[in-house]
Amino acid sequence: MTARARATQLSLARTSGWGGARPGAGRRPTGERAGTPHLARPRHYHGHPVHATIRALRDLGSLRDCPVYPAVEAAIAAASRPEFRVVEFSVQGDHLHLIIEAHDREALMRGMRGLVIRCARAINRALGRAGRVWADRYHVRALKTPREVRNVLVYVLQNWRKGVRGAQGLDPCSSALWFDGWKGPRPAWALPQPGEPPPVRAARTWLLATAWRRHGLIGLTERPRGALD
Repeated sequence: MTARARATQLSLARTSGWGGARPGAGRRPTGERAGTPHLARPRHYHGHPVHATIRALRDLGSLRDCPVYPAVEAAIAAASRPEFRVVEFSVQGDHLHLIIEAHDREALMRGMRGLVIRCARAINRALGRAGRVWADRYHVRALKTPREVRNVLVYVLQNWRKGVRGAQGLDPCSSALWFDGWKGPRPAWALPQPGEPPPVRAARTWLLATAWRRHGLIGLTERPRGALD
């Protein structure tokens, strides 16, 4: 009788155990610029303005073109509430910059959610399309010092000087015409039309209404010094 061959135990590479992070595992990010992590939004202090950035899909074309920009401006104007205020904004080719005040974290999240939805619907109507508009979640950053606020005001209102060749005057796709912090007397072309309602609300926080001015008003030809987003 032939002896039965003993079974051979195969050796497997030892792992760190069940679960845990593994290379390549997990949900894939969506969008062309996916990168804003899906983490809980931080607490919000009502005295700190917020710089918000929302990025669109690139295949939509420029958000600065007609009829898209007028639709976006109207959506931004309709998004403000007593507890959530859009104080400044600019619309760039594939993203929006906004400076916002909110009473608390819930008001900020609810207001941003409504603004994102309003703008997406407005863009789709203007383009005669349906479907997704934004490439990723919106990004927000609290502004806690007068210097931070001034830097972001320049960055938002003068952002077009980085991407528009030969940019002159004030950005027509922004709230620059209604901004009252420009240095020196404003020429006629730097003023809104009489009776034209502003698409933004007046600042109420100390930082955004007053404190940043201690570092100097903003020149009409001043350029952003560096990338903030």
